[in-house]
Parts: sequence; C-alpha cells; structure tokens
Amino acid sequence: MRRKPYVFITRELPDSTIEPLLDLARVSMWEESDRPVTRRRLEVEAAEADALLTMVSDPVDRELLEGAPNLRVVSNMGVGYDNVDLEAANELGILVCNTPDILTETTADLTFALLLASARRITEASELVRSGSWQEWGPMLMAGRDVYGKTLGIVGMGRIGTAVAKRASGFNMNILYHNRTRKKETESVTGASWVELEELLQESDFVVCLAPLTEETKRMFSYEQFRRMKETAFFINASRGGLVYEKGLVKALEERQIAGAGLDVFEEEPIDPGHPLLSFPNVTVLPHIGSASVDTRKEMARMASRNIAHVLKGYRPKAIVNRVE
Repeated sequence: MRRKPYVFITRELPDSTIEPLLDLARVSMWEESDRPVTRRRLEVEAAEADALLTMVSDPVDRELLEGAPNLRVVSNMGVGYDNVDLEAANELGILVCNTPDILTETTADLTFALLLASARRITEASELVRSGSWQEWGPMLMAGRDVYGKTLGIVGMGRIGTAVAKRASGFNMNILYHNRTRKKETESVTGASWVELEELLQESDFVVCLAPLTEETKRMFSYEQFRRMKETAFFINASRGGLVYEKGLVKALEERQIAGAGLDVFEEEPIDPGHPLLSFPNVTVLPHIGSASVDTRKEMARMASRNIAHVLKGYRPKAIVNRVE
C-alpha cells in the first residue's frame, strides 16, 4: 500500500486553515500557538515529513534539511524566508514557498500605525494616563511631531513599501525611496522619488525600513546611518531586526542623534526585557505583529497549506522562492 504523505506544522493553527491538506496527507502540528517548536521535536518530525509548514522564526538550516530524506517542500508562513537555507534546499531539491501579497496591506497598516504612534507619543501618553500621572492639561503636554506634510523616506520599495507610500500620500507627505532598482510604476502611482540612501537619510523626517534581510542588507542601519539623519527624525523598522545594528541605534538615541524609533522587530526575538532599547521612552516597541490581523493570519495559513497541497498533488505552486526544477 502506498505511503500517505506526512505534513508537520510547527505551530498550532485553526483546523479551517489546513483543510487543503487533510484529505491528502497525515497532518500533525506542534501543540502550542505562542511557543516555538523545540529543535529536537522539529528534527524528529523533519526526518519523517514530506512537507513542513514553518514560521519565519523557525530555523530551517542545512543540518535540518539534510536530516529530512523525504522532504519535498518547506512552506513558510510569511513573506520573508531568511530563516530557510535556500542554498541547501536548492542542492537537495526541496521547494521553498512563502505567502506573498496576502499580508501587504495589513503590514502597511501596522507600519504606518507605528510611525504615527512614534511621532505622536501614543504609548507614552497612554502610560501617563494609566499610571495616574496625568494631573492636568498643559499646552505642551505630550507634544509630539506632525506627520502631515513631512518627508517620508522608504528603504525597500517592494509591495509593502508601495502600500505604505500610498497611505503617506493621504497625509500629503513628500515621499522619497531607496531601492536597488527604480520602481517607475510606483513613482507614478504614489508620487515617490528615488534617491540615493545618503540623501534619503539626510532629508527624511521619518525613515521607514522595509528592505528584505540578505547578506548584503544585514546591519545596513548602524550608528553611521543614524548619525546622518535629522535630529528631529524617527526611524521605523517593520521588516527584520537583522537589518539594524542595535548597539548603533542605542548610541544614536543616547546622543540624541535622532528623535526616536518605532520597532516591530529586533535582532533577537523575543527581545530581552533588560535590553537598552526598552529604556528609552521615545522608542515605541511591538512584538513582531506586522501582519497580525485575524483575517490575514488565517489567509496566510491557508496559502501555506495550499502551497504544500499543490506540491503533494504534483503541481507547481505559484509562491516558490528558490530555483528547484
């Protein structure tokens, strides 16, 4: 009797999101939604699995892939896939898929919300009320910075960057962007202008990082980049923590080289509660929730499941990120 394919899912997901797999395969998942699968359990499951449905926080490295003789596809629930060793996957003939497009608008919403919260000191003001420290109104009480009419600099003008630019146009912002290649269609839709990174840093009131994490972009934002920004400017990162050298950011904040930061991602996640970044009241922090709306997360899980289902049926899924034939 032919062996039924086996799929392992590294977090607990709603049954409705994995329906495409239930008739095709034996499906098992990690029993917890908010705690990552242990390395040992992942190794054991990968050794048997035909497919893995993984999260962007799961390290799918060469050692894991080489220990998975049946593995045909890794379907990452996220647009990013820097947690997967693509070189090893290519060598071993393992397809790697992601979930693009679905999370674009949701992540753009969160990015712009983080920008607004940072500029208008939303978390500081909320804490003032909750702590009982708000005694009376004052003309400069929790006075922040305007967003309307200011200059926005977007580093990484992909789908999410374009969506953020569209939102910025509603605030009558002057939009600059830096990308490896010019996006003339995006320019025509949003009015954004391509500039060199140096000019973007010097001219922007808000620098928003939305670049992918690669060997070339790792720690692309260090002290030198922050030092080139305006002292009244804010740095917003809703992409990957590895794009920022956090010690450099801390130094820039200590020296008041920039006005503040809004961070949804960090070099190490979850961030240590004692990390220096958390000591600055002008740093707005979130627990990597860029795409975290109920509808979007469910649709991401469905797409990750469909990617696997297509492979198991012998079809080629649309969202392949490597070059396996």
